[in-house]
Amino acid sequence: MPTVIKAWFQRARARLLVFLHDMLMIPAAWGLAYWMRFNLAYVPPEFIEEAIDTLPLVVLVIGSVYWAFGLYRGVWRFASMDDLARIAQAVLVGTTLLLFLLFAFNRMAYIPRSLPALFVIFQLMLLAGPRLLYRWLKDRRLDFSGGQRVLIVGAGRAGEMLVRDLLRDRHSGYVPVAFVDDKPHRQGGVVHGVPIRGATQDIPRLVETFGIDVVLLAIPSASTGEMRRLVELCERAGRPFRTVPQIQELMAGQVAVKQLRPVSIEDLLGREQVTLDWEGIRRGLADRVVLVSGAGGSIGSELCRQLRRCGPRRLILLDHSEYNLYRIETELLDRPDATILTRHLLDVTNAVAVNDLFERLRPDVVFHAAAYKHVPLLEDQIQAALHNNVIGTQAIATAADTWGCERFVLISTDKAVNPSNVMGASKRFAELLCQDIQARSACRFMTVRFGNVLGSTGSVVPRFQQQIERGGPVTVTHPDIERFFMTIPEACQLIMQAAVIGEGGETFVLDMGEPVKIRYLAEQMIRLSGRKPGDDILIEYTGLRPGEKLFEELFYPTEGLTYTPHPRIHIARQTETLDADRLGSALKDLRQTLADRNDEAAAAVLGRVVPDWHSG
Repeated sequence: MPTVIKAWFQRARARLLVFLHDMLMIPAAWGLAYWMRFNLAYVPPEFIEEAIDTLPLVVLVIGSVYWAFGLYRGVWRFASMDDLARIAQAVLVGTTLLLFLLFAFNRMAYIPRSLPALFVIFQLMLLAGPRLLYRWLKDRRLDFSGGQRVLIVGAGRAGEMLVRDLLRDRHSGYVPVAFVDDKPHRQGGVVHGVPIRGATQDIPRLVETFGIDVVLLAIPSASTGEMRRLVELCERAGRPFRTVPQIQELMAGQVAVKQLRPVSIEDLLGREQVTLDWEGIRRGLADRVVLVSGAGGSIGSELCRQLRRCGPRRLILLDHSEYNLYRIETELLDRPDATILTRHLLDVTNAVAVNDLFERLRPDVVFHAAAYKHVPLLEDQIQAALHNNVIGTQAIATAADTWGCERFVLISTDKAVNPSNVMGASKRFAELLCQDIQARSACRFMTVRFGNVLGSTGSVVPRFQQQIERGGPVTVTHPDIERFFMTIPEACQLIMQAAVIGEGGETFVLDMGEPVKIRYLAEQMIRLSGRKPGDDILIEYTGLRPGEKLFEELFYPTEGLTYTPHPRIHIARQTETLDADRLGSALKDLRQTLADRNDEAAAAVLGRVVPDWHSG
């Protein structure tokens, strides 16, 4: 039998059984109402005769109302308050209609005055009772053999939905044993039969007392500090732990077993959810032609995902990596609300090709994320760094100016401040270049400067993960080295916010929070893998790499930091600018040194433009 037909027969059979059950409950409720009226004792024959004579009418009327209200469509396995409300409505409507007909036929002879109320009560009991009992038995079934005993942290809405899903799914492999919750009014309560045994500080004790195998964290709104505390308690208890997604990741507020995931380093290093002026962002970007260079990179690809929400008229993807460009294009086209896309396999250093692209497509807004960014690698690749990060920026910025773009956003880095490496100095060169073009352009040029991004290509997190998977050691350059961190979505959202509030010429500095020691990052990642730093996985200190600083800065001391309407975005006011003639001469000399393949001359030009560049 085909699957579709088989499924149809199964549904039809289930609904027929439900309907037959409800029809049998009607005479049962009618008879019980008479019996209860006479105190469960002797019922006079004339009343029995009247009850039997009117029974066909009772079944016909009440059964028709049940059918009209669709009681047979309810799935007993998931009986809910909505089902109970529908049952109550059907019972009241059916009984009222029945009384009206009985009064019209025989003035309700031999029908006691208390009978209608008793009939309503017994209908509710006989219809709702079996449904609730069936669901309760399914939710509390005892076939949890082999399941892991679970302690759930958080008895709020997320915890309630999670335990309900655990009780429903016999194949989840989890047996909910107890809750913990820090709210005093919840402690001592019961959620779906699972008791709340104490506060989160009791996790280590309860794990031992109840033989807990795994701890599930069901607090999607937990702050980073709270998540760190919970992880430390779970580590002290010596049991594995998993968490539900953060509140902004949950769809329609639903929490289910399949959404459980390991606690990630982003949970411990991320910060409070960014609140954006999405209406203002949409006004600034909607119905615009938006170009993203480096669209296949970690920042560029996330920018493209976020920009789709703003309703651009066209999204132009620009990247010189065939695979990265193919990957982001495929991802965006696979979405149901696909934005109009054009993708171009193009190197931003090709000024002729870039100019031709701008002439044809006329972008309104440009996000320039294409750059080389690996610090140690670029230390002995100065020509490549300057060619891509400076010449490429000049090509795309000049095209934006020539063809009347509204806004140009340069994605920069904290390493451009007092740079100690080639990468940072090249990005500082690019910042100065955009400031120079801004001085004589109608296009609004702005720079957005931020620190390290968790999970970006080449970041420390994937490298640590690989080292942990190999059994260590995890290599850290220095015990005291620290960096600013934020997540990729957070960085991209703040970039877009800065793009729409900028008036031109600003260097926006994103609030990165407190810096994090890389040593702490390594230790937490080892613990999250279920092992102990120093015992199971060693941490080795290898010394600072070429161009690497112990501490990063987000702005120069001479830059006056001012506030913007967004609390997480500040403006570094430029007090020093480079003379246009000096910059033009430096660019001319740079092109010549690149043509001559002369590293020393290229370094000399870089030093002229960025005199504070020094070897780390």
